[in-house]
Amino acid sequence: MPSARSEVTQLLVAWGNGDEAALDRLMPLVYEELRRRARHYMSGQPAGHTLQPTALIHEAFLKLVGSPERHWQNRTHFLAVAAQAMRQVLVDYARAVHCAKRRGGLDRIDLDDAAIVSPERAGEFVALDDALSTLAQMDARKARVIELRYFGGLNVEEVAELLDTSPATVMRDWQFAKSWLRRELTRRERHDI
Repeated sequence: MPSARSEVTQLLVAWGNGDEAALDRLMPLVYEELRRRARHYMSGQPAGHTLQPTALIHEAFLKLVGSPERHWQNRTHFLAVAAQAMRQVLVDYARAVHCAKRRGGLDRIDLDDAAIVSPERAGEFVALDDALSTLAQMDARKARVIELRYFGGLNVEEVAELLDTSPATVMRDWQFAKSWLRRELTRRERHDI
């Protein structure tokens, strides 16, 4: 009997090769892990939005299913791609909420959207995404480490495996990138970029 990890990998390969039934068998195996990661994303949001992680998972899942690129190496790779999709969903909503707030709330924001990113945090998400994009231009691996650890909830060993590097390198990248992002976000806040 295959382990859960190898079963996920087999189902990902089957789904990538066009077996849509594999997706039905895959989702129950990865859903709780995706939910845990979504809860991690939402941990800083105001209390009272019980469907936040579920809404985030569903939006990210729609991005994954709609993507023409479905060739995942393994479970860790899939979870990393899912983390990237969740980040994109959060940033898209944050930009919409932030834009509406700056325009005095004239744009319509659905209740589901507002439940995912509060107006109080929207500017933070947008600033973090902009800073990560700047870091990616300077050092793509360091930006990817932040994305995988912070947004993806992957541990050091999983990130090292995915990026084909050592755990020590991941830790150095993680420490450097966190410090760089703090300085960059502070600089942007002071200059209101």
